[in-house]
Amino acid sequence: MRGKVSVIGAGNVGASVVQRLGEKGYMDVVLLDILEGVPQGKGLDMLQACPILGCDSTIKGTNDYADTANSDVIVITAGVPRKPGMSRDDLLLTNMNIVRGVTENVVKYSPNCVIIVVSNPLDAMAQLALHVSKFPRNRVIGMAGVLDTARFRTFLAQELQVSVEDVQAYVLGGHGDTMVPLVRYTTVGGIPISDLLPKETIDRIVQRTRQGGGEIVALLKTGSAYYAPSAASVQIVESILLDKKRILPCAAYLQGEYGIKGLFVGVPVKLGKNGIEKIIEIKLAPEEEAALKKSAASVKELVDVMKLGV
Repeated sequence: MRGKVSVIGAGNVGASVVQRLGEKGYMDVVLLDILEGVPQGKGLDMLQACPILGCDSTIKGTNDYADTANSDVIVITAGVPRKPGMSRDDLLLTNMNIVRGVTENVVKYSPNCVIIVVSNPLDAMAQLALHVSKFPRNRVIGMAGVLDTARFRTFLAQELQVSVEDVQAYVLGGHGDTMVPLVRYTTVGGIPISDLLPKETIDRIVQRTRQGGGEIVALLKTGSAYYAPSAASVQIVESILLDKKRILPCAAYLQGEYGIKGLFVGVPVKLGKNGIEKIIEIKLAPEEEAALKKSAASVKELVDVMKLGV
């Protein structure tokens, strides 16, 4: 039986997610947006690429949530993107209203789905989606860690002039300037990164990773990243749809793990058909634990502003 994935928001991120999913060829994909004609036009354009690419996905653009009914996975990308000089936190109140409405419709038409939140500020929007949906925590996931880790791996591979495939790393914490790249767990071909690069170079790459999204916003001037965020989203979708049991860093709702309770924070999780099937607790050094707690505190500040009463 073919899986069904619906993507809410036909902007750059949402459309890129649908394109990448459609090219997989084994699922039905729906692209929804409130703008009339935009999702329909983009969806039709992508569908017409399928004969050339040899993929038999169905891709449908729509303004009607009824078309998303009975989705296995819903990816929420709807919201206003960042502009130069704007932090993810500045987006909070605007995107809060958007994500709340989206989540209500998602629950109405796909009550058994897994929700993947991509909208920024990501950790807070995932918290909002969990609160509004009333889903169990394993079925609401924030995308951030896969993207942040990909940026970290990219910069390390560039520095060492090696294949990105041989760079293994984890970036934990909130999706923002307080994210926590775990240098101690970072390896290249199984070799600890600290054996290959001096500390000052690693520190520079860590800082660039933390500012990775902002660097792209500053270059684009009129938008934010979407190629890498869409690729990260698709990796999570595939692990769920195909029950792959991948261990990936994602924003998960913690209930005491890592000493954090009642917040979405990026940690390693096992992803399968039920969403988050296990939260992986790894042993952290005192400074790593302190950095993760600091990152969680910055997420809590945003959550407190939303006054969810959770």
